[in-house]
Amino acid sequence: MTAEVLNASDEAPLLRVENLKMHFPVYAGIFRRQVGAIKAVDGISFDIKKGETLGLVGESGCGKTTAGRVILRLYDATDGSVVLNGVDIASLSGENLRKARPQMQMVFQDPHASLNPRMTVGSIIGEPIDEHGLLKGRERKQRIEELLSAVGLDPRFTNRYPHEFSGGQRQRIGIARALALNPEFIVCDEPIAALDVSIQAQVVNLLEDLQKQFGLTYLFISHDLSMIRHIADRVAVMYLGKIVELATRDDLYANPKHPYTKALLSAVPIPDPDIELTREHIVLKGDLPSPANPPDGCNFSTRCPIATDICHQQDPVWRDHAPGHQLACHHVD
Repeated sequence: MTAEVLNASDEAPLLRVENLKMHFPVYAGIFRRQVGAIKAVDGISFDIKKGETLGLVGESGCGKTTAGRVILRLYDATDGSVVLNGVDIASLSGENLRKARPQMQMVFQDPHASLNPRMTVGSIIGEPIDEHGLLKGRERKQRIEELLSAVGLDPRFTNRYPHEFSGGQRQRIGIARALALNPEFIVCDEPIAALDVSIQAQVVNLLEDLQKQFGLTYLFISHDLSMIRHIADRVAVMYLGKIVELATRDDLYANPKHPYTKALLSAVPIPDPDIELTREHIVLKGDLPSPANPPDGCNFSTRCPIATDICHQQDPVWRDHAPGHQLACHHVD
């Protein structure tokens, strides 16, 4: 399925993803012949305007993280295009790709695993600067101290090691490293999932403040629908390698259309016991199918409470349901 997402305004998007696929080959036998493929990302399309935050949500295993890594060219896409500032990142290689990297960075999920324990904080944040030969000596040191201050850490921490910091502080160091090259676009891959609940809001507020300060554009990947509602401008819902619904935050939460989106939102608790006791909870039956062997027709057909014969036979077309609201479902008018 090739999906075409119309931008909500005439403004050219900073990032446009079209029909992006990432299929990991599966080999078997003595001669290691390819016998199949894991369709981790299977034809997704969306765009993000400059200064916007697009939330990407879905169950674990739906392909969210893989999508983020393919967009940043940490993986080579199987098919599709990733156009950033008018340049197709997916088609670049060698020195051209290296020159494009400063404008796109990533904040990783696990702040413990993403920082080298043998490097000081100053070396970790300064590594991208060294790699691209941007600053040296006093200017480099000053830049590192500025980045530490920007993320709310003491500039004097440059000679300390990651094990001397808490999880929230380590994630701030990771954010500072992502900012080192003055990027325009940052993929935030569940940046708060590994943190204590008491720290999560602080990190999200920091990301929002940095977005305003530096004019950043985010793809915010998360399974936490409550947090996505707080930070995102628009939300894309992903299931088994495909985006099934995309709309503005307020529209999606107030008026979800796709049955999978409805099921996800019904699982989010409401802090009002009277409403919580009376509202409908949609429980999906069965397990998430394997991306190596997705079902025929609609990927969601095996768990969908309103599926009919056509759902098991034909893949629904990605289409505009209303201005700024797209989805793929046979049964939504």
